Amino acid sequence: MTFFRGHSTRRSFSVLSLLALAASLAPAEQADWIIRARYILTMDSGRRVIPHGAVAIRGSHIVQVGTQQEIAAHFTGLHVLERPESLVMPGLIDTHTHAPMSLFRAIADDKRLQDWLNNFIFPAESKNVSPDFVRWGTRLACLEMVLAGITTYTDMYYFEDAEAEAAKQAGVRGVLGQTIIGFPAPDYKTWQDAIAGAERFIQKYRHDELIVPVVAPHSIYTTPDAALVASHKLAIKYGVPLTIHLAETKKERDDALAQRHMSPAEVVARLGVLDGTVIAAHTIWVDDQDLEILKQHRTGVAHCPSSNMKMAAGIARVTDMLSLGIPVGLGNDGFAGSDDSADILREMGLAAKLQKVTRMDPTVVPADQALEMGTIGGARVLGLDKEIGSLEAGKRADLITISLAHPDAVPDYNLYSLVVYAIGAGDVQDVLINGRQIVHQRQVLTLDRDQIYRKTEEYKTQILHSLGR
Repeated sequence: MTFFRGHSTRRSFSVLSLLALAASLAPAEQADWIIRARYILTMDSGRRVIPHGAVAIRGSHIVQVGTQQEIAAHFTGLHVLERPESLVMPGLIDTHTHAPMSLFRAIADDKRLQDWLNNFIFPAESKNVSPDFVRWGTRLACLEMVLAGITTYTDMYYFEDAEAEAAKQAGVRGVLGQTIIGFPAPDYKTWQDAIAGAERFIQKYRHDELIVPVVAPHSIYTTPDAALVASHKLAIKYGVPLTIHLAETKKERDDALAQRHMSPAEVVARLGVLDGTVIAAHTIWVDDQDLEILKQHRTGVAHCPSSNMKMAAGIARVTDMLSLGIPVGLGNDGFAGSDDSADILREMGLAAKLQKVTRMDPTVVPADQALEMGTIGGARVLGLDKEIGSLEAGKRADLITISLAHPDAVPDYNLYSLVVYAIGAGDVQDVLINGRQIVHQRQVLTLDRDQIYRKTEEYKTQILHSLGR
């Protein structure tokens, strides 16, 4: 009996050895990309940080994330990106912006929101915005965004077909919404026509690899109730998100309370607009009851700290939102007047610091939570967290490399703190979106920088002339 057990054990060892040998001799799988770096910051549910890590990509998706040894044992790469002094992390997500407005950058700063909109932006848009304007404004914005590590952005503007065309050319993932507004806009003269245009846009792009169509009623103070309801019905019909400016200013709240005896959040909730995936931009002037409404509807919030500060709109209750489980992402709110930069890394630090000083508590919104808002948290707001926002097998290959070979990146005790409080957009080296390299060592591969600058100067002359300057 003892002999039989020993013989069986020796035979088992022999089988295991043969299996191990076969595995070692098995041909490695082919990956399109292998990216090797000093650290992989995954932002997955376990918040894994992998020293000497690697990511394998095939087509548009990640196939494995692990140590360099693990990846080398299973994959060979058609392209190998060696970044021994860098970290790899998910691409940044901007949950609220107006990309074509980059052509209005610095034209009207230091204004109150209503003054800025009514006396500067709306008149400038009515005289200048066209499909060509939108294409070139989007190209300029995409040029800046990819250099800042943004791989997905959420937009509300006009002539969305032109914007989608430019975003796809740049290789950037765009969550794009046709603006629904209650007065004649550059593209549609009635909100009914805008709804019809939004439906055509959704039908065209609902299965696109890069473009996610959304419905974008502007706000409760510019969009009539009937248009808000029609926007929501359209979003539900096609299963796409809806995005809206909500509770951005004290005036918006005061007017809603005075005229309708409801807060802005109550208005959209009563109309049924919060059902489904909703991205509420700003959401500053809310009370406890409003937060409960947002929580119950699982409404996502696009927090825009720089814009809120610059427009003196207020400080959003982000700490309370996060404690209630309300999804919160970050936005830059455009490139003209409200915020003139696409630096989501900066927004992370500002978002954390604003909460700390407001609460007089340095422990709220720690660095890892701030980084979450710019990555997987932003993906949750958009309803895309199964696709993007973290580095995991099966997800889209949207990722960036950030150089650690700079004085502001050493020593690297805590990578979350480095990214949120120290590193800047200029430290972004490489960008891949949907498995395609868009930026290589700070050179944008998909856009003609000089041509964009020339067209920007042409539009500057046109815009100034249109405003009598």
